[in-house]
Amino acid sequence: MSEPNTEFKTQQERVYFQLREAILCGRFVPGRAVTIRGIAEMLDVSPMPVREALRRLTAEHALALQDNRRVTVPHMTASRLEQIVEARIALETQAALRAMAHISTDDLAHLKALDDQVTQAIEVQDAESYIRTNLEFHLTLYRHGPNEVILPLIESLWLQSAPFMRLVLNRIGLGYLTDRHVQATDAIAARDALALKLAIASDIREGIGALGQEELEVATTEGEPI
Repeated sequence: MSEPNTEFKTQQERVYFQLREAILCGRFVPGRAVTIRGIAEMLDVSPMPVREALRRLTAEHALALQDNRRVTVPHMTASRLEQIVEARIALETQAALRAMAHISTDDLAHLKALDDQVTQAIEVQDAESYIRTNLEFHLTLYRHGPNEVILPLIESLWLQSAPFMRLVLNRIGLGYLTDRHVQATDAIAARDALALKLAIASDIREGIGALGQEELEVATTEGEPI
């Protein structure tokens, strides 16, 4: 999602971004094997571009190569979750601060419209829509700044956590979520760096960061295909 309007030059590139988007939306279940043949049939392509896409996604830690050579979406652990949350807070607060000065009135209105979609997804308990629109809000905000180094790192962290988040939300619902995007947009409008940093950090801590051992246990029991 680094390049939202990409015109794909090769089939390999198209397959990679299609699979990447599917992982970012949480459409693959943690622990479930991902097969080259199954994906090739789903996307109506030959195995070769799928094999290359899986190789790239494994290098980005979105997928894991098991001892038996199977490729799976990795299970979440308490240690990995803690590291992802802390890394997201460190990177995303900086990305937001670097973007703030570049956000116009029209840009801010667009961010607020995206947040309306996030709110609607929470209200109707649509986990996939919530994950997709929440990601779009965050990445749209960060893309306004000079964040070409930080953005791929942020996206890698979302890739590693989205399948876990989707599975948990499907099972426990979205009722626990607190949307801090209004505080973020208010801080941007006021050009208040501290308030923006606190809003982004709170949004992460009260979202994925609020999930504990019980949710980890829920997510490590094999779920239904999504």
